[in-house]
Amino acid sequence: MYALEVREHVMIAHSLPGPAFGPAQRLHGATFVVDATFFARNLGPNDVVVDIGAATEALRRVLEPLAYRNLDDLPDFHDRRSTTEALCRWVFDALRAELAADRLGEDGRSVSRLRVTLTESHLAKGWYEADL
Repeated sequence: MYALEVREHVMIAHSLPGPAFGPAQRLHGATFVVDATFFARNLGPNDVVVDIGAATEALRRVLEPLAYRNLDDLPDFHDRRSTTEALCRWVFDALRAELAADRLGEDGRSVSRLRVTLTESHLAKGWYEADL
């Protein structure tokens, strides 16, 4: 299995209602390092999993609606908490849509699996990974 990973970051504000979240129930900021890993069994026609520039631009497009925003105000998070794990799935779904729309070029058609990792600090990170 081949893989290519690109990285970006996003700064957000949010709150996490519920006693399990202690002080994070209050509005607070977070900066996430976001890694998107594209997997393919075979390389595409240009001998890459996906073009690095195309993958980086897709990740930036996906993160733009979240950047410098209070996620509590976004419709996508009205009925669920914006935990690290939930954000991983949200980014995964958006990147899957980018691939389905053929925005990552002909090499992107070979991508068969995707992993999105959000690093919250040097101590904690979460990810969502699945076949496409």
